[in-house]
Amino acid sequence: MPRPTRRAFAIIAGLGLLAPASLRAQGTATETRAGAILVTQPWSRAAMRGGSGAAFLTLRNTGTTADRLLGASTPAAGKVELHSMVRDGDVMRMREQPAIDLPPGQQVVLRPGGLHIMLLGLAQPLDRGATLPLTLRFERAGEVTVQLAVQAAGAAGLPAMGAGHSHTH
Repeated sequence: MPRPTRRAFAIIAGLGLLAPASLRAQGTATETRAGAILVTQPWSRAAMRGGSGAAFLTLRNTGTTADRLLGASTPAAGKVELHSMVRDGDVMRMREQPAIDLPPGQQVVLRPGGLHIMLLGLAQPLDRGATLPLTLRFERAGEVTVQLAVQAAGAAGLPAMGAGHSHTH
């Protein structure tokens, strides 16, 4: 078997260094702090203008006091609501939530099939690859605006999330 050349090692090493840097850059771009609340991985699915969409993200209360997500807004939708999914017999139904509790030291994941933020009456299409602003309003931490990364219509999460990650709530 031929020995790898220095150039081959340089290419391999360069590729190894590029991947972690790009992952770090993506992680940095998807983290926003509002007081003790850390907001990570904000994303949405592609949707048609006039229809409905949903926003998903992770909220971590790094503080020692409980907080609550009271609502959200975006210029991309006529109305924004906090929702949960509940089983009603054999049917899953969405229910509007007045708030989402954020216990101290805990993480709450808003994801498809669970807690999420509904974007109703979309003023524009949510096209894959686009971003849109979403302002979150917390009881204690105040307001913070994050950028939702629009994924494919059937996406299960951001590509960096990968399969096999488990989150609780």
